[in-house]
Amino acid sequence: MNVRHNRQQAGRQPTVADRLVTAADQALRTVAGSPAAARVSPAQQQEDSVLQPDERRQSARLMRVNHAGEVAAQALYQGQALTARLDQVRDSMEQSAAEETDHLAWCEQRLSELGGHRSLLSPLWYAGSFAIGAIAGFAGDRWSLGFVAETERQVVRHIDGHLKRLPERDSRSRAILEQMRTDEAEHGKKASQAGGQDLPQPVPQLMTAVSRLMTRAAYWI
Repeated sequence: MNVRHNRQQAGRQPTVADRLVTAADQALRTVAGSPAAARVSPAQQQEDSVLQPDERRQSARLMRVNHAGEVAAQALYQGQALTARLDQVRDSMEQSAAEETDHLAWCEQRLSELGGHRSLLSPLWYAGSFAIGAIAGFAGDRWSLGFVAETERQVVRHIDGHLKRLPERDSRSRAILEQMRTDEAEHGKKASQAGGQDLPQPVPQLMTAVSRLMTRAAYWI
């Protein structure tokens, strides 16, 4: 009897309560845990060049911003997965969140190597981004996918800016950002091809303003 019950439990569809528990667990892992990457960090293929103190500080600050961005990305995808209406959209969001875990782990590892620290505002970034992701999901799957596509377009531009600002000798951080750029562009492409709706113009402008606020705060705090 117990074996049959366990099999039924194993095969049942997750409830809203199950997803809320999963989301809470993921939030704790992202904000307070140490994420494990499924892929080896691109930095491992690069020589760890000796950086001057000012170069090291600049790299650490930029990588802290990128780490904060990955915290926000985890929250966005989890929020959207929680409120997605179609199973395939939810699965896509959860898969993208898993891939973003690599970025989170790579940034955290590089931050440690540079003697930097996570943004002290990470819980705020997560909570705010989770709420935004959930709202996007409630708006409907096409809008949610469109939100992903626009987010990833902005992330690619953001990474391009950081690649220009990184110290030339910091090849390890550069390798991480270049791989992240490739992955983010692919996430955006997948969202568009899955039926993402173009967002009305005020929304991308608001997203850019919020992103700039977070970027400036995470650079220092």
